[in-house]
Amino acid sequence: MNIENINTSIQLQKNQLLQHSLYEKVKTIDDLHTFLENHVFAVWDFMSLLKALQNKLTCTTTPWLPIGNPEVRYLINEIVVAEETDITMDGKRSSHFEMYIDAMEQCGASTSQINEFLINVKSTQNIFVSIKQSDLHPNVKAFLDFTFRVIEQGKPHEIAAAFTFGREDLIPNMFTEILKNFQQNFPETDLSKLIYYFERHIELDADEHGPMAMQMITELCGDSEQKWKEVEEVSIQALEKRIGLWNAIEEQLEVRLEMV
Repeated sequence: MNIENINTSIQLQKNQLLQHSLYEKVKTIDDLHTFLENHVFAVWDFMSLLKALQNKLTCTTTPWLPIGNPEVRYLINEIVVAEETDITMDGKRSSHFEMYIDAMEQCGASTSQINEFLINVKSTQNIFVSIKQSDLHPNVKAFLDFTFRVIEQGKPHEIAAAFTFGREDLIPNMFTEILKNFQQNFPETDLSKLIYYFERHIELDADEHGPMAMQMITELCGDSEQKWKEVEEVSIQALEKRIGLWNAIEEQLEVRLEMV
């Protein structure tokens, strides 16, 4: 098995994501806020997958030792640099999560739910307790729970699978177009930072991170059919959890529409 086989195996789930009815229902600024206030949890847990990989594939403790494959170390460290300390619109350094929070605040979306969640994470020191205690939609909880179960199990190739294949590669393109239409239809709302965030993702994923992540998977699995099979299973599950997240956002949009 190889990357091509994995891409074939997950095509059904990718198509479901790309053709999801959610996109047509994000019509107002309030709808956009609902999307952002839920999607931010996926932006945040992506950073946790990234740091889990760095912990597994490089030496992040002292005394330092040359752990693992130098090629894989390079790949993950390069991705960490860009995701954790990228360049913002105004030329400063920031993580992609902080950029997303900044973009939410700029366009008037609430960051209270994600901020309260992170405070709770610090307080409990147990991500699974924090997920359970939260008031998040059950699908958002399931999405987060899956991510941290994969991290807890600690298999680098499975974490890499959730990181690489569990994150849609075409949706940023789609949302950039949606946001540009929003900017035309709602010129009073400044979406410049949000558009920059998605465009930055497209640029990095297509040119650098996508190929790097695929190479990392190949290096980690090697000739092990068992590892490739586990990558396939985790990738499908991760995409199904993302579909569940999209369903949750769509449900919230529909509920609010009924209340109007």
